[in-house]
Amino acid sequence: MKKLFASKEIEVRFSEVDSMGIVWHGSYAKYFEDAREEFGKKYNLGYLRIFGEGFYAPLVNLDFSYKKPLVYGDKAIVEVYYKPTEAAKICFDYKIYNAADKSLIATGKSIQVFLDKNYVLVWTNPDFYYEWKKGLGLV
Repeated sequence: MKKLFASKEIEVRFSEVDSMGIVWHGSYAKYFEDAREEFGKKYNLGYLRIFGEGFYAPLVNLDFSYKKPLVYGDKAIVEVYYKPTEAAKICFDYKIYNAADKSLIATGKSIQVFLDKNYVLVWTNPDFYYEWKKGLGLV
């Protein structure tokens, strides 16, 4: 099966670190979001498209595993990998590497579901999402 992947380079900003000078754990959610947006641009599955098709795609699960810290001024590479599923959800795995030495900083995963414009959970793949998966050879 085809593997869908995107990456985004980020530079740790002062506002993302704590009083110890290391990246605050909550900043990793933003880094994963940056990678998802890059994925959306690359594969035409961005939030504006989802919204334009009549749906929301909220996160219902977000997990992190920290390996090493990043500090202010570090550059990192955030990789996002699409995990195909038959269910009406969008699943991703993540890896964050230090750009300088390629060491693994963190891993994670996320799950998004579909809600219609009335905030009702959609149990089957929306037509546009099924066609998107079909067009990429994922179904």
